Amino acid sequence: MSALPCPVENPFAAADQDYAAITEFLSSKEAWQVEHSELERELEGKGRELLRKLLQAHLQLRQPGQAVEAVRDAAGTPLAPTAVHERGVESIFGTVEVARTGYGAAGTASVHPLDGALNLPPEKYSLEVRRRVAMEAAKSSFDEGTKTLEMYTGAHVPKRQFEELTKRAAQDFQAFYTQRQAGAGADPQTGSILVLTVDGKGVVMQPEDLREPTQRAAAARAKTFTARLGSGRRLHAKRMASVAAIYTVQPFVRTPEEILPESPRQQTGPARPRPEHKRVWASLAQPPEEVIGEMFDEAARRDPKGHKRWVALVDGNLPQIAHLEQLAEKRGVPLIIVVDFIHVSQYVWKAAGALFPSQELEQDRWTREHLLEILRGKASRVAAGMRRSATLREMGAERKPVDECADYLLHYSPFLHYDKALAEGVPIATGVIEGACRHLVEDRMNLTGARWSLTGAEAVLRLRALRSSNDFDAYWKFHEQQEYERHHASRYADHRVPKTVPLAPTSSQRSRRGALKLVSKKEES
Repeated sequence: MSALPCPVENPFAAADQDYAAITEFLSSKEAWQVEHSELERELEGKGRELLRKLLQAHLQLRQPGQAVEAVRDAAGTPLAPTAVHERGVESIFGTVEVARTGYGAAGTASVHPLDGALNLPPEKYSLEVRRRVAMEAAKSSFDEGTKTLEMYTGAHVPKRQFEELTKRAAQDFQAFYTQRQAGAGADPQTGSILVLTVDGKGVVMQPEDLREPTQRAAAARAKTFTARLGSGRRLHAKRMASVAAIYTVQPFVRTPEEILPESPRQQTGPARPRPEHKRVWASLAQPPEEVIGEMFDEAARRDPKGHKRWVALVDGNLPQIAHLEQLAEKRGVPLIIVVDFIHVSQYVWKAAGALFPSQELEQDRWTREHLLEILRGKASRVAAGMRRSATLREMGAERKPVDECADYLLHYSPFLHYDKALAEGVPIATGVIEGACRHLVEDRMNLTGARWSLTGAEAVLRLRALRSSNDFDAYWKFHEQQEYERHHASRYADHRVPKTVPLAPTSSQRSRRGALKLVSKKEES
């Protein structure tokens, strides 16, 4: 708390001196003797401090931020001016200070209209620092993120604060997509096929953040001798993240022979259409049915009138298939569910290995022949045929892969109508969601030695999802507006922060005005 700050004759004097020192250095014989890379590093450090002093000078011009109108809190209580309060702000250029006039009444906390005008967060780290933290947290470990932030900005954020800022940065994720779904309509220029796909990926968690069944299994195993051995220590240490993706794509009609040509040289023809407007996300906190429900909500936003062909691509997870069928029936959506052809082919390959051990050419021939039949919609017939082959060969225990493949084909036969899918140009492989599991979850969450808290992991997954979906910039604009509403507008009557006015400028300050002008792109053109 302090008295009203005295006007500074020239707040930019310190910045002017630094600028003069930089130009003097660049003109000196000393600068002529250094290599370009060293010159860059020197100029970056000096330039960052110059920018910090310019920002500090601007804040001095705007302080103490006295209101030009009556100030009332959210309950309508009139607030009177109190003492000027100073606070530090950690910016990307370094620490700056700002003095703000407080307004309060007996029994109420003071409010500072200048904080609202600047949209300063409650803690000392600026929103731009928080944005840089969010970007770094989404890319690499917290340790690496703190080092990168300090290396390339003037901000210093310790690891614990870095983690907390990451959580706050992701807090408006759900609200962002909710308002987008409410305000946007279908894009008629996108492909006629709307693909929904879902999968799961385990993340090593702190014991208290495992789901209850996993906690019980981990506690039981901890009492055993094998739990103290080096291998398998992560058994019962993971929580499953539900991963979802949605995109549109143009139809791509193909034949079974085009999927599996006899020779790679025969793979000719038009390029496969690329996924459009792909959105991916993952959640450890939400159960799979909630994530699938959000996926349907996103699909409904993209196709509110039901003009597109809805297709769900899965890897065979039965609970996921059940949730998809239930939601499709509940919402009256004609949903095609397709089991990933790559998963099917893996079973067939194993069956071929059992039928033709150590005969690679015969395995290749048999596998292609039977996969072609499956692509023609004859999965049940293929299952019966391979069982018959194993029986005629009088195979014993070694026929297990054959029976497993036949069981798989028969069990999932309702979702193996590849003949219809290919004729309609529908995709039959889950490459998008497999890539999302790897990029979104595995590459960041399962770093060596990482063991996550639920809140920290969920925040990082959300930030990675925003970047992967090319939504981060739009989200951050929304997040800053939400921060303004939470910490500033909500504290005043009519949800409006009073306008502020700085102290009267000195003669030196008046003489500087008009030297620089912000020019918009429209004015430039």
